[in-house]
Amino acid sequence: MIIIDTELRRRHEQDRPIQAALIGAGYMARGYGLQLLTAVTGVKLAVIANRNHSAAVRIFADSGVKTVENVNAAEQLDEAIARRVHAVTDDALVACRAKSIDVVIEATGEVEFGARVVMEAIKHGKHVILSNAELDATLGPILKVYADRAGVVITNTDGDEPGVAMNLFRFAKSVGCRPVLAGNLKGFIDYHRTPETQAGFAAKNYQSPRMATSFADGTKLSMETTILANATGLRVARRGMYGHRCSHVNDVLKLFSPDELSSGGFVEYLLGAEPGTGAFVVGFNDEPIKQQYMAYFKMGPGPLYVFYTPYHLPHLQLPHTLARAVLFQDPTVTPIGPAVCEVVTIAKRGLKAGEELDGIGGFTCYGSIENAVDAQAGDLLPMGVSGGCRLKADVDADREIRYCDVELPTARLCDQLMIEQDQYFGVTRGVAARARGMSSTPAAEASCVHS
Repeated sequence: MIIIDTELRRRHEQDRPIQAALIGAGYMARGYGLQLLTAVTGVKLAVIANRNHSAAVRIFADSGVKTVENVNAAEQLDEAIARRVHAVTDDALVACRAKSIDVVIEATGEVEFGARVVMEAIKHGKHVILSNAELDATLGPILKVYADRAGVVITNTDGDEPGVAMNLFRFAKSVGCRPVLAGNLKGFIDYHRTPETQAGFAAKNYQSPRMATSFADGTKLSMETTILANATGLRVARRGMYGHRCSHVNDVLKLFSPDELSSGGFVEYLLGAEPGTGAFVVGFNDEPIKQQYMAYFKMGPGPLYVFYTPYHLPHLQLPHTLARAVLFQDPTVTPIGPAVCEVVTIAKRGLKAGEELDGIGGFTCYGSIENAVDAQAGDLLPMGVSGGCRLKADVDADREIRYCDVELPTARLCDQLMIEQDQYFGVTRGVAARARGMSSTPAAEASCVHS
């Protein structure tokens, strides 16, 4: 942060602000816009792209910006930026194509639409900040491949739990501790919550019922820990994680032993643990003299040590990620290779053949983190592509849904990218792989029967 604010101040003094585009104007995007427009120097929020112009204009108005132009082409946006005028557009690709834009913030929470935006931004040499856990957890590895080829950074954001945990992960490594456990602090989870049950909470907190549902039913938690797993190499100890309930985050040392964590480490979450929000990392160091120092400085006897941040403030911390990406080519949290974990689709209730899955934050299904090798071997449907799929078979409540249980919508970019992601990393899924244009191993060519 110290380096970041110095460099942003220098950009401000040189009158060379980072030119940023914000895609989306929902709950989180509104917070990002307010912060970028009122509290950050060295960055200019040049344009907000949203299907509803009034929501985009409102973000500027909330921040005291009185003059906003509507643009319909990249050239128009470049001209507005040259005249130091803020802009709105209903075409996100305009923002991606404008030569003056340095970085695109994708904040829609939509997988298919978000994938199109990110691919266009990368194509035109823009760094990408993902405030879209749904997309990152599903297609992050292949999007990172495209970004690397283009020489740009793609990263999830600081302030959301994966970014907060990744900062702690890097800190722990930098002081000589091997991270063996990392994750979120969660106050509540009920897999069967729906937009109907969450409507009151959503209205009270100015969120959509679907967003509130994705938090309550554990889908967003699984997405966030999948992002962290794919950025660190940590796996899950079991599908959905343990989610131990405890009084304080430091109590995690009573829940896991060094031997349990010696196989490479896990992502996890703690339920009801103070401080109630933020993220944690458990580091391992069994060097005797260092253990003496850690004990003296009130970190405990070791060899396991808890590092935690008692808050997560994405609306305030996203500018840090933006600056790190543009100025230092340093991603906050990004995949390091093939998927380590995936978020698989689970039925919220008994579902019948012919029903259409309504995806993330809906009535029909929830997402659960699973080790990628197991998700792929079982041909399990990623939650991020579940919306719009039509069931070909009945599925009992709390059972996983497989590719071979559904008919996919046609001509979706997200499906094409999923195939490409599997092919690039040499992944072979089960019986439905061949139908999706991939090769299948003989061992995977079993009938689609739920055991």
